[in-house]
Amino acid sequence: MTHAGLRHGRASLTLSFFVQGVTFALLVTRIPAIQDRYGISDGLLPAFLAAVPILAGAGSVVTEKLVVRVRPRIVLRWAQPVVLLALLGAGAGNTLWEAAFALGMFGLAVGALDASMNMMGVSLQRAYGRSIMLGFHAAYSLGGIAGASMAWAGAHWDLSLLVSYLPAVVVLLPAALVGSRWYADGASSDSAEKEPGDRGKGAGSVSFKLLMPLCLVMSFAYIGDSTVSNWSAKYLQDVLGSSEQLSTLPYNVYMVTTLLGRAVGDLGVRRFGAVAVVRSGSVLAAAGFVVVAAAGGAWTGMLGFTLLGLGLCVIVPQTFAAGGRMFPGASDTAIARLNIFNYVGFLVGSPLVGAIGDAWSYRGAMLVPMVLVLATLVYAKSFGAESARYGGGHERPRTADVG
Repeated sequence: MTHAGLRHGRASLTLSFFVQGVTFALLVTRIPAIQDRYGISDGLLPAFLAAVPILAGAGSVVTEKLVVRVRPRIVLRWAQPVVLLALLGAGAGNTLWEAAFALGMFGLAVGALDASMNMMGVSLQRAYGRSIMLGFHAAYSLGGIAGASMAWAGAHWDLSLLVSYLPAVVVLLPAALVGSRWYADGASSDSAEKEPGDRGKGAGSVSFKLLMPLCLVMSFAYIGDSTVSNWSAKYLQDVLGSSEQLSTLPYNVYMVTTLLGRAVGDLGVRRFGAVAVVRSGSVLAAAGFVVVAAAGGAWTGMLGFTLLGLGLCVIVPQTFAAGGRMFPGASDTAIARLNIFNYVGFLVGSPLVGAIGDAWSYRGAMLVPMVLVLATLVYAKSFGAESARYGGGHERPRTADVG
């Protein structure tokens, strides 16, 4: 693949990550409005919310099988419009079955989208020969901030869900379709060099025993992430005595620091290696949970959530990248399987913290994700697969002067 082709592929994939960040934020930040629109009871809401990541996991499994026959860029090209249309459907329906259908389609499509995006990101990183995965995830974080801001505006002006979602879909759907013309799997990736019918022949070489440490790290990271997204506002208001207005800030601060950390994270990986960056991120995230648990006031708690964003932000992109390096001949399979544990962590995190908080205390509950994030240190050596490929802790470029 030419250098121009790689640059165009990188830019178009960055756009897809941004679009997905916007889309996902628009959905999750308007859950109360969706509940009110469809009259979903408090007892039924958890089932609806749990169904989305469960179906996303199923979508990731289907994608693992599908990319045996077609390239990941084909899956992404059609999964992203389905996700956007499902978001629009969630804002346009009136009956409970319509909500269930829209959220179900969203879940299945988002699993395929997440898996195929990260497959392409890993193959492009291999073609570049240096760390670029954190940059893609930085675009996702930027999209999340933009989507959350749009959702805030919709709620502030009391707009209907359809009116809130329609402008984003009208703009982002054509942009994603046009951008998909330049998708590139990374021609230097082992799997991309195979004919579509041969892509699954390396799948058997993915040892679940070898992949399991990375699967656990993925789950631990998303348990930490879901703790922040689901409990930060309640923690600041109920435990640290903040105002309702101030309690809305921790997640925004977390998203901004996640963006900042990912924006510079690739430079850290190139300079110090993935193992050092992941270890540093784990320690910083654990320190954030300690600060949150011990905070005497709202602003100290905000400092803890800031540390959490800076620490957790590097772990997930590097986990996908490590899976691709560990199984270079079957990286698509490895990434699809890793992606499932994204949803496992999301499913486990919020109920786990809630149960411990109700049974004991929410301060004590914050120590559980702290311990799990620290456990990443035990598995950090799994991120060092590049040592064998590039001769040390730093990745060596395969292509000269690619942008």
